[in-house]
Amino acid sequence: MDTIATAYLAATGRSALASVAFVVVGVVLVGALIWAVRLGIRVRGREPAPPQPHEQPQMPASGPVRETHRARVPNEMPQSADGERLTPHELRPTGSRDGDDQSRPRWDRGSSGSFGSGGPGVR
Repeated sequence: MDTIATAYLAATGRSALASVAFVVVGVVLVGALIWAVRLGIRVRGREPAPPQPHEQPQMPASGPVRETHRARVPNEMPQSADGERLTPHELRPTGSRDGDDQSRPRWDRGSSGSFGSGGPGVR
C-alpha cells in the first residue's frame, strides 16, 4: 500500500510541475508578443509619412507615354573560318536585331491563325 501512495504523490508532483511549466511558458509567450507589437509600433513611428497629393508623380506635359512595337529578327549564327565550333565570347552579344520590315504581320483570311490544328479554317 505504501507503493501506491508513493506513486500517487509522484504523479501529483509531476502534474503540478507540468502545470507550472505550462503557465510559465504561456506568460513568456504573451510577453514576447507584447514586446514584438511595441517594437513594431516604434519602427512604424520612425518611417516617413506617405507622400502628400502634390508629391505624387505627375503625367508629363507631352501626355502619357505609349508602348512602342518593333519587329525583331534573329541574328544568323556565325560560322567559324576553320570549321571549329565557336565559344561564347566569339558570338554576338545579342540574339536579335531590328528587322527591315517593321509592319505588323497579319493573318491571312481563311488560315487557322495561331490556334487550331492548322486546317483550312473558315473559307
